[in-house]
Amino acid sequence: MTGFSTDQIHAGAGPEGEFGARITPIYLSAGFVFDDFDHAEARFAGTEAGYVYSRINNPTNAAVEKKIAHLEGGTGAILVGSGQAAVTVGLLGVLKAGDHFLSAPSIYEGTRSLFRDNFGRFGIEVEFIEDPLDLDEWRAKIRPATRLLYGEAIPNPKNDLIDFEAIAGLAHEHGLPFAIDSTVPTPYLFRPIDFGADIVVHSASKFLAGQGASLGGVVVDAGRFDWAARPDLFPHLAESVDGADGPSFTEKFGKQAYFAFTRGVIASRLGPSLSPFNAFLLQQGLETLSLRLERHASNALAIARWLESRPEVESVDYPGLESNPSYALAQKYLPRGAGSVFAFTLAAGKPAARAVIDSVEVFTRMTHIGDVRSLILHPSTTTHHRLPREERESAGITDGLVRLSVGLEDADDLIADLEQALDALATGSTGAKAPTGRRITTTDEAVPVL
Repeated sequence: MTGFSTDQIHAGAGPEGEFGARITPIYLSAGFVFDDFDHAEARFAGTEAGYVYSRINNPTNAAVEKKIAHLEGGTGAILVGSGQAAVTVGLLGVLKAGDHFLSAPSIYEGTRSLFRDNFGRFGIEVEFIEDPLDLDEWRAKIRPATRLLYGEAIPNPKNDLIDFEAIAGLAHEHGLPFAIDSTVPTPYLFRPIDFGADIVVHSASKFLAGQGASLGGVVVDAGRFDWAARPDLFPHLAESVDGADGPSFTEKFGKQAYFAFTRGVIASRLGPSLSPFNAFLLQQGLETLSLRLERHASNALAIARWLESRPEVESVDYPGLESNPSYALAQKYLPRGAGSVFAFTLAAGKPAARAVIDSVEVFTRMTHIGDVRSLILHPSTTTHHRLPREERESAGITDGLVRLSVGLEDADDLIADLEQALDALATGSTGAKAPTGRRITTTDEAVPVL
């Protein structure tokens, strides 16, 4: 059995066959040639393995899918165009109109809006748990129409962890799958499948790619859930694959019925395809994943400890700190490190947040996470701005909260940057500079962020 760092380089692909390229090439082709009539028929019938059309699959993408599935401990993966596409495709492989599912309350705000608004329009109801550590609440909210339980591995930005193993066990008691968004830790810091998750999704745009240059998403199937045990809960998997007289998804694919349906019916028909070029960039990022995550996590812990010592800082939401309520869960589930996306709250509120964010020089003001660069943002006026104040504050997104995505720079430089910003705040003389070179956007170019 090889180690993670070996697998992140070698799993999924070997030397390319025809010319001997060691790295999987970029196959920028919409379709693939058939030798003759019978060859095309065999490809479409599935009796001969191979590629038909890049919306369905592509050799570059397939190599990356194999690598990610291996690193996660799953049996298959589906690359899509973004993290939002991964959540959508991954859950629509289970859910249909009339279904209900439960979600932990602390999740990415874009996902919350997707569940509440877009899924709601599809006739799919989400219900958010108030206290995700209370298993009795999860249990009490499971209904006959409930089809899935959902949570995030490291919630952005509050880092309030859930007990994955306990929730997975409860889901399985009721014959339901458990899905986890594991974008922030990646499989290097945490493998949800090891603790009972059935479906894992990632925004590959973040830490998996690492460079902040491309978008991508991935759905990973654990391949262990028995979808045939309750055909009444998952009737779409009990239907014929190839027509009225053909086998069902569960009969033909067994415990990979969900994966086959999600790739063949949801992803390929909705069409959120990932460009092979972006898959190639993701492939390059994966080969250094463990090295980067070690540095991300060690930098974040150093900065979180330093912030906790500052009088201007009211609290630091980082589960790697002994003072954090999620510390015990982090020790169990995240022994290699608690990630590098977290928030801290300034006692003086929004004016202090504005001054600090405008004063930093090494941190980049940007809406993204998982970049090699360290990033800083004010959630209540950006990512969470559409939430009513009461909802924001109940979720802990106060006016003084600042989110960091800690990158790979020297930790001392990052601390020095925050120190000069906080020192200026304490003396009332911030180093905020007037924006320079800001491009003026005309009205018809402007796109609203919803």
